[in-house]
Amino acid sequence: MSDINSNDDNDNFFHRPPIVRFYPNSNTDSKVVATDENPIDEDETIIEPIHEPSLEIVGTAHISEKSVDSVRETIYERKPEIVAIELDWGRYQRLVEESNGIIREEKMDLKSILKSSNLIVTLVTAFLSNAQKRMGENVGVKPGSEMLEAAKIAQEVNAEIALIDRNIQVTLKRTINGMSLKEKLTFLYEVVVSFIFGDEEEEAVEEEIERLKQEDTIAEVMNYFKEASPGGYNALVHERDAYMAYNLKSLEDKNVVAVVGAGHKKGIMTFLENPETIPHIDTLNYIKESKFSITKIILYLIPVLFVLIFIVAFFQGINIEGGLINYLIFAGSGAFIGSLLSGSKIQSAIVAFLVAPITVIHPLLAAGWFSGLVEGKLRNVGFDDMHELADFESFGDLWHNQLFRVILVVIGTNLGCTIGVLITINNVFLPYLHSIFGI
Repeated sequence: MSDINSNDDNDNFFHRPPIVRFYPNSNTDSKVVATDENPIDEDETIIEPIHEPSLEIVGTAHISEKSVDSVRETIYERKPEIVAIELDWGRYQRLVEESNGIIREEKMDLKSILKSSNLIVTLVTAFLSNAQKRMGENVGVKPGSEMLEAAKIAQEVNAEIALIDRNIQVTLKRTINGMSLKEKLTFLYEVVVSFIFGDEEEEAVEEEIERLKQEDTIAEVMNYFKEASPGGYNALVHERDAYMAYNLKSLEDKNVVAVVGAGHKKGIMTFLENPETIPHIDTLNYIKESKFSITKIILYLIPVLFVLIFIVAFFQGINIEGGLINYLIFAGSGAFIGSLLSGSKIQSAIVAFLVAPITVIHPLLAAGWFSGLVEGKLRNVGFDDMHELADFESFGDLWHNQLFRVILVVIGTNLGCTIGVLITINNVFLPYLHSIFGI
């Protein structure tokens, strides 16, 4: 049903992007199928692509009916050999399957989702997808409609489809890694505010969407984004401009119509006019896993200091039995209460209480992982919960999603454990330090 050619053995700097033959509403690899009910009309004119190297970039708004019309008209007029769209393979496949009413069930790996970096990506993806979906519903256009229309018309004009965007998971991870703590907190605040106060009248939303396609407005929005979050802008916009320009450069010997978000058009054209500035695609796909960072150093130092303080206090003849008991109670109780307040079942809270004192002195473990895994088992979290995580209209809808409930338990447990440790520092370790060093 699908065929992808990535041309990885090309020795040139610019390698061709994935070329896809997987069309909406098509159940075979053939573009025309003859049946008794649907015979081929021999008199029907077959549209042939124009084989002249050229590039037309169509800037769109992802939930705009006018953008869909513009894409349709441009492809019919240009009759390209290749229609390049701002999607990666995973997003393209999901859009096609959703348009055909197909929900492909995947294996649910809860342990992987609950890892700190994946947990953030999961939540960000859900909230961003929900925001785009709600805006689309306001104007009656599903997000990605112009991309599906581009794929559909590509089939009609016998053009191939090139997927020129970077993998969404790579983009989100590089975006999060590139943002400072202040940028992340600001982004979280903006998401929550837009979720609570984001409803607007349909006409106002539609007018704003069309205004966002105007060049002056795009520049204004992009500059604001760049100033508000330089790290986020670099990974989410600038790098993807380079990535898509890289792929389009590899197609320069073809007649291409590229369908991209309006905010990317100028950046892509700038890179194409200065191809020597385009980084190699491997550098744009690299996800840096920092071995050393201030955060990691602190995470490793805290348990070491805790253990050292107990050892030094013991050798100086200080009775540490009460301190150890207080440490176990404060750390465990904090995790226990945090788990319960986040809506966990009692079994998960008990696990949180038991593992918290151990996870505090182990920098690679977190009490929330254990309580979250138990909660996921008790709630029987599955693929449906993952699939429906972005489909909510209120906090009540989120509360009824079992995966979101598990995520809340992870966050609540870790937060409670942290508070318990802070109480321990004040009531146990500071008095020990005073006794040991006289401070």
